[in-house]
Amino acid sequence: MELIEKANIIHYHRHRIKEFSGTVKSLGWKGEESQLKRFEVLTQVADLNACSVMDLGCGRGDLKGFLDERVSEFTYIGIDQMPEFIIEANKCYGHLPNTAFYQTDFNVAELPMVDYVIASGALGYRSIHSAYYKEVIARMYASANYALAFNMLDRATFPDHPLLVGHDAEEIETFCKSLSPRVKLIQGYLVDDFTIFMYRAPENSSLV
Repeated sequence: MELIEKANIIHYHRHRIKEFSGTVKSLGWKGEESQLKRFEVLTQVADLNACSVMDLGCGRGDLKGFLDERVSEFTYIGIDQMPEFIIEANKCYGHLPNTAFYQTDFNVAELPMVDYVIASGALGYRSIHSAYYKEVIARMYASANYALAFNMLDRATFPDHPLLVGHDAEEIETFCKSLSPRVKLIQGYLVDDFTIFMYRAPENSSLV
């Protein structure tokens, strides 16, 4: 992703922070309902109890709060390039055990190995480089001991937007199958979104 593209993302969110401070709309979501629906789908990737989870593009750490209500004894790492979001995430959750937030660009940072990588909304921004998305998916998958779960906007239904972009679900699924022995595509939970799970082992393996 080019520097100007990253600058546009930062400008977009800072504008929304001013307009929608303290709400999920500052992250770019339509509202809490759509964010929660994405979380519900993403966290179906596996039993996350007693596992390590890395949340890429974590925003304010909302996934941490979601997991706290449903999962026990897990380790959480949140990464986001927006300092404003990381400051807010630390205020809300940074004091909790086994919780860490880092302000950095996960596209270029060296990512730690964790059990599960989750990315909600992180691949929704435009880039002039068509290979960018596949490169990021490959990097995220390389950091997952067991599985990667991510969502993208669906090109078939997502309207044209100057900053955000939809993708062909079947094309992304095919690429993921070139890397993973088991891939699951999930659609239908929202009009303009799809989720993909990429596992390290086949379905019948004891590793999943």
